Parts: sequence; structure tokens; C-alpha cells
Amino acid sequence: MQILHTFFKGEIFSDFIIPAKPSHKVAIICSGAPAVPSKKTLMEFLAKKGYWTFHIRYRGTWESRGTFLKKSPHQDLLDVIDDLSKGFTELWTKKQYKINPKKILLTGSSFGGAAVIMAAQDPRVTAGIAFSPVVDWSATRPDEPHGKFVKFMQEAYGSVYHSTPALWKKLLDEEFYTPSINVDGSKLMIVHAKDDRIVRLKEVREFAKKTKSHFVLLNKGGHLSSSNIMRPQIWKKVKKMVG
Repeated sequence: MQILHTFFKGEIFSDFIIPAKPSHKVAIICSGAPAVPSKKTLMEFLAKKGYWTFHIRYRGTWESRGTFLKKSPHQDLLDVIDDLSKGFTELWTKKQYKINPKKILLTGSSFGGAAVIMAAQDPRVTAGIAFSPVVDWSATRPDEPHGKFVKFMQEAYGSVYHSTPALWKKLLDEEFYTPSINVDGSKLMIVHAKDDRIVRLKEVREFAKKTKSHFVLLNKGGHLSSSNIMRPQIWKKVKKMVG
């Protein structure tokens, strides 16, 4: 299946695949951080399920323009959704596309899991599937303490995550990029593994309980990626949620 490319809002770069048959279903994939922007297998899986499938790069990361964390990453998702019905242009062919989605599925992991949870509150979104999501940036993360995470991102990925020390500190601001426990959990499915040492089970399980989100706990798997949506037992649950 051919992977195409576009920009949304003139800043947010995205790969996308068009399903073989006409469809009004959209799936948007949100990566963790850091993450190499390669989701070909997952994109093809969702496209074969009949979804226009997009893998976005947050503002200020990789091919996208702008400054990372100047805006909450979940806003990037909402801006992409805004442009789907307005129209977008494929970069190589210059062909224009326009979608009027009837169903929108969001999926992401870790850093991207927070974006999924927050953006799923938009009434246009049908369901959000978050794997090992960060739900509290101030919480203890055994193998990835916050200070070490930020320092590593600046040193190792500073050339593809364009930000500043002050903007990185915004992650600790509960009003910026921390999912609220007041979200509507009926549209959310959170999948976590007992042996995850990057994002602790304790905070995620409590968040899922308080928000009444669908919660799937795996015995093993470590820090889960969004590719786990392809597991038959997970996809079966996703289909039931999306309808």
C-alpha cells in the first residue's frame, strides 16, 4: 500500500494511506517520545480495515514545522481533525483530498497516549485507544524519571524535537498536558502491562478507574506500543467500541 504525505495547518506533517474502498472512517496514530516515525505495518493494518490512516508528527518534531510543546500535543490532533473536511494536499502529486469522517479512531502510546486521552474528548472523536499512557507527569517512573527523560531528549534528540528548557518544564504543569480525571471514559480504552517500568501501573489503573475508562491489563508486555492494537483480542474490543 502506498504511503502518501501531507501537511496540516501548514505545520503538522503526516504520512497517510487511503483505504482501497470509499470510506468515511479515519484513524490517527500518535507516537511516543522519543520515537522513530515509522508505523508502516500499523498503518497498513488500519487501512485494510477501511480507515483513512494518518501518522502525524507533533509540531516541532521530525518533518513538522513549529516548536515542540509550544502548544499541547493533543491540540495537534484536533487541528488535523479540523483540516480533514476542509481539504489537504498530497505533497508529491499535489492532489487534493477531503474527508467528511463519520467515525474517528485515535490510537497512541506513552507520550502519545496522553494526546489520545485528551483529544478523544472532542465530540467528533468516536474512540481513543491509549497504550501505556502517561497520565501524570509528576509521578515516579522507575526506568525513566522525568528529569533524566528531558535531559536525554535534549541531548540525543534535540535536532528533531525542537523545543526549549522552559517549554519542557511545561510538562509538569497539570493544566498543560496532563489528562484530567474529569474526562469521559466511555470513549476510552486504556491498555497497560503489569511489567511496565516506564509508566507505572498504579497511576494508570487509578486513572482508568476514576474516569470509568475501558481498562485492559496484560500480564506481560513491558512499555506497550500502539502496534498492540493489531492483537486479535485487542482489535476485537476496538471494533466493539467503534461500531
